[in-house]
Amino acid sequence: MRDSFARRGALALLATLAAPSLARADFQDCLASLRASASSHGVSTATFDQATRGLTPSDAASFLDKQPEFKTPIWDYIAGLVDDERVADGRQRLREYANALRVAEQRFGVDPATVVAVWGVESDFGRNMGKKPLVQSLATLSCEGRRQAFFRGEFFATLKIIQNGDIRPEALMGSWAGAFGQTQFMPSTYLRIAVDLDGDGRRDIVESAPDALGSTANHLKHGGWIPGLHWGWEVQLPEGYSGESGRARKHPMAYWTAQGVRRMDGRPLGEGSAGLLLPAGRQGPAFLVTRNFDAIYGYNAAESYALAIAHLSDRIRGGGPFQTPWPTDDPGLSRAERKELQALLNRRGYDVGEPDGAIGDKTRAAVADYQARAGLPRDGRAGGRVLKALRSGR
Repeated sequence: MRDSFARRGALALLATLAAPSLARADFQDCLASLRASASSHGVSTATFDQATRGLTPSDAASFLDKQPEFKTPIWDYIAGLVDDERVADGRQRLREYANALRVAEQRFGVDPATVVAVWGVESDFGRNMGKKPLVQSLATLSCEGRRQAFFRGEFFATLKIIQNGDIRPEALMGSWAGAFGQTQFMPSTYLRIAVDLDGDGRRDIVESAPDALGSTANHLKHGGWIPGLHWGWEVQLPEGYSGESGRARKHPMAYWTAQGVRRMDGRPLGEGSAGLLLPAGRQGPAFLVTRNFDAIYGYNAAESYALAIAHLSDRIRGGGPFQTPWPTDDPGLSRAERKELQALLNRRGYDVGEPDGAIGDKTRAAVADYQARAGLPRDGRAGGRVLKALRSGR
């Protein structure tokens, strides 16, 4: 099939985003400034020089303000993170690391399913920890874009990790923003909270799953986790409900009972307090969420992220999908469905690469071109409507 304008445009945009905008001379000047203050951050000049020798800027700053938690429709976000494959993997990890998870629960009070759910959402159980060198990414973000002061703190924290010898420097690979390890800690969080659960004398959340799991449980404990308290429940609102909502607006369960809010399983709301979370408005699923939902939220401040972990933890325990459908006629796709969509696009002559379930620029450009040809709304979104059309041979 002949290449389309949409595909050429997407590739040109990708090339633009991949090119660092920070001039090398300016970057070297910035590094010199960072070196001058290294000792005040507890980093020796020897460590600084060894870690930054030959360093060049990356494209990290181009990703600022593009986090999927804030850009992706909630039904797409949940569908891609909480699918049958991840649930099955989570249950397997629950069995495989039962001893480490039991020790973590004894020490920090966090149940195994929640810890495993964080692991699954953050790195697909260690499969996708990120491939960007932390020192390069954080040095770039220390010198370019907004929040430079924040990223400078993370940059020096990374150098302290190297200096302390807990993790091999070449293993410090992660996201463009500096999160790393099997449960994706920022470097400063690692220094404060990471633990040596396997007892080898090193806090290694990259190559030791027990250390990562124990550190995650400790993170949730520091976030205010209350042992034995559930994160919340899906609930049914009374017809025409127009009362208040919001995760932070917590009221006693008796208040919500008086408002006519009911659990989907018919059980009483119980004791304690909760806020009413409406991630897609009053027409979508509704949830009463407790302080433990807030502890998950503190791991990465996005309600969609916290809901994905909370829901995955329930599914790992044996629970089912949400009972209320999302308010859309174009539902999100699981990773298996996304792979199928990519394979069908390839068969039609598009080049989206090996089907992997990750929706990148090539897939979006191909979807947009296909939508235009099939008479569908052209938005480049890989959803249920496009997959249905591709399956039908349209």
